[in-house]
Amino acid sequence: MGRPSKRIREIANTFDVRKTYSVTEAIEMLKKCPTVKFDQSVDISLKLGVDPRKSDQSVRGTVSLPNGTGKLMKILVFVKGDKVKEALAAGADFAGNEELFEKVNGGWTDFNAVIATPDMMRDVGKLGKVLGPRGLMPTPKAGTVTNDIVKAINELKAGKIEFKIDRHGVVNCMVGKLSFALDKLEENIQSFLSAVQKAKPAAAKGEFLASMVISSTMGPGFKIDLRKAVGSS
Repeated sequence: MGRPSKRIREIANTFDVRKTYSVTEAIEMLKKCPTVKFDQSVDISLKLGVDPRKSDQSVRGTVSLPNGTGKLMKILVFVKGDKVKEALAAGADFAGNEELFEKVNGGWTDFNAVIATPDMMRDVGKLGKVLGPRGLMPTPKAGTVTNDIVKAINELKAGKIEFKIDRHGVVNCMVGKLSFALDKLEENIQSFLSAVQKAKPAAAKGEFLASMVISSTMGPGFKIDLRKAVGSS
C-alpha cells in the first residue's frame, strides 16, 4: 500500500480512534476533521447481539428521522392509470409502468427510492436482480408497497428510511449530513437507536446493542460508548 494521504495523516495525528466516545464527542471530532469539497454523510454502523442466520432474530424496520437525511430523494413509482399523475403531482421523479419496467430491467437506476402499488408487485418482483442488490425493492413493511402513494412519497421526502441487519449482524444507516447542526444530528441518532431497539426480536438474548461506530464519508470511524449513547438505555 502507498503512503497515507496528508489528510489521513492529519486525522490520525489529531484523534485517537482506538478510544470510545460519546455521540456528541464523535460528531464534534468529525466536524473538526480536514474538510473535503462536498457535504459528507454521517453514517452509523450498529452491531447487534443477534444471529442473522436465524429468521426469528432478523431485525428490520423503518424510522422517520426528525431532521431528514439531507439526501436528495429521487423517487420512482410503479403505478397505473390516474395514479401516474397523482404520483408526479405528489413529487415523484418518475412514475409509470411498462416503459419504466423495461428501463430498470435494462440496468437503469437513476433513483434512490422505489414505491409501488400492490397490483404492480408481480411485475416489480421480476426486477429483483436490479433492485435487490441496491436495497431498492419496495416492501409492505417499509410502507413502499401501498395504494396511498402520496403518503409514501411525503414520508420518504421528509426523512423516512428503512434499516435492516446484514449477514454480519450489523445495521448501517445514514443519519444526516456533516453540515447539520450538532443537535439535529443527535436527534436523528436518538430516533434511529430508539427505532432499532423497538425492532428487537423476542428471540434475541443478552446484550442487544453490542457496539457502534459513527463515521463520515471521508472521515474516520469513532467507537461509541453505548452507555453514554442517546436512547441506548
